[in-house]
Amino acid sequence: MSFNALVVRKDDEGKTSAQVEQIELEDLPAGEVVVAVEYSTVNYKDGLCLGPGGGLVRDYPHVPGIDLAGTVESSDDARYSPGDKVVLTGWRVGENRWGGYAQKARVKADHLVPLPDGLSTRDAMAVGTAGFTAMLAVMALEDHGLKPDTGPVLVTGAAGGVGSVATAILAARGYEVAGVTGRPETADYLRSLGATQIVAREEINETVKRPLEAETWAGCVDAVGGAMLGRVLGQMKYGASVAAVGLAGGAGLPATVVPFLLRGVNLLGIDSVMQPYDNRVRAWQRVASDLPMDKLAQMIQPAGLGDLPKLGANILKGQVKGRVLVDVNA
Repeated sequence: MSFNALVVRKDDEGKTSAQVEQIELEDLPAGEVVVAVEYSTVNYKDGLCLGPGGGLVRDYPHVPGIDLAGTVESSDDARYSPGDKVVLTGWRVGENRWGGYAQKARVKADHLVPLPDGLSTRDAMAVGTAGFTAMLAVMALEDHGLKPDTGPVLVTGAAGGVGSVATAILAARGYEVAGVTGRPETADYLRSLGATQIVAREEINETVKRPLEAETWAGCVDAVGGAMLGRVLGQMKYGASVAAVGLAGGAGLPATVVPFLLRGVNLLGIDSVMQPYDNRVRAWQRVASDLPMDKLAQMIQPAGLGDLPKLGANILKGQVKGRVLVDVNA
């Protein structure tokens, strides 16, 4: 039986295009588990894969979508049975393997995580890779000593997917959250998620000559990188940590080692793609327990498969607020 998928193709001139097509189960790549996909989402990587040059895609035709959540339809692996609710993020799915922008996906069992109690498949994709990454960042900061009474926590790129979820989780856990945004119109949105302070991007986006400034932040979830990360390192309190999750501001780091040597600042790299299974389970369980679902609802922008090419272009321009929830069956 055929089903819908958003398929990216490349023509003889090297140009790519994406459109919803009907495909068959036998078209799907090899894997032990067939999932009836219910929801996916839109991340920066998805925007790259949907873009004019194909971004991270190497082989065509291709079905993007680095996230998916749904119900197991069939399984050759004893860990999963028909009817099980599952979520998949990372593992290069949607990049070098077909992903979640289809009504069915065939995947490796090792890439799946059972959906934790308290989360629906819709909730899971409202969170998606961005929220999963935000939870990993919060966990890493807390594993390195961050507590609500240690001081304010800075979230850069706060109105984006990672930043929105990080802001909501931190605020719900009792932290004082300062959100950095370059879009003044998102200030009320960030306050509704629990931010108590709004920091204009231009106030913190320039490299300064002083390697150290006043000790201001007890922790930071940084989704921007670049000059902003270099500046933030010099504003951290003694022994504080920065969880680096993105590079929207560039891959370079114009900074010195002084914050590390004189203040014992920690720079923690957060990878969500190859994260080990046990920590994935831990993070999803923390999402289920720590993320206020009423706040999650405020972040959601609904979409269908046909909306994805435009949304992919928008996210590359920084024009997507919060989380896009893709109903693949809409």
